[in-house]
Amino acid sequence: MNISLDTLDSEVYAGICGCSENIHQKVLDGIDAAVNAGLTPVKLNMVMLNGSRSDEMDNMINYIKRYNGNVILQVIEPMDFGYKWQKVDMDAIENQLQSRASSVVERKLHRRKKYQIDGVEVEVVRPIDNSKFCANCNRLRVTADGKLKPCLLRDDNLVDIHQASTGELKELFYKAVEKREPFYKGI
Repeated sequence: MNISLDTLDSEVYAGICGCSENIHQKVLDGIDAAVNAGLTPVKLNMVMLNGSRSDEMDNMINYIKRYNGNVILQVIEPMDFGYKWQKVDMDAIENQLQSRASSVVERKLHRRKKYQIDGVEVEVVRPIDNSKFCANCNRLRVTADGKLKPCLLRDDNLVDIHQASTGELKELFYKAVEKREPFYKGI
């Protein structure tokens, strides 16, 4: 289960998502509920925003220690979806993690590094300009308006399943997989 949580500061969270501060507590309660229900590992997606406080990652690492390995922090490079996107120095973030890690493992899939820090797993997700990330992608996503999305970085290959019958879904899934093409093709 993946849950988006860019900050533990309820006021900052409300500003990011454009919601009331009490939604932040509901997200935290949802993390507890997911762990208690055994939906582990829960992955907390923390998009690194330009201008984030330097202690945000430390706060998040300290927060997830309580879950004894049932929660993984995924530090995510922001992607340009055409709004308020600012480049973040992910190399500096990875250097900081590297200096604190007791071990580092690189996942073959997507060339992601996983850092063990104080008993917590921190995985860095860097999809921008990453041809290995794209070449090894095996995900289909569903958009809020009911379309299969074969590529996170493209909108020209969506497959509409919103009005599909149960019988049509299998063919539409096959169609979406056929439309899959790596966005970054460098390597």
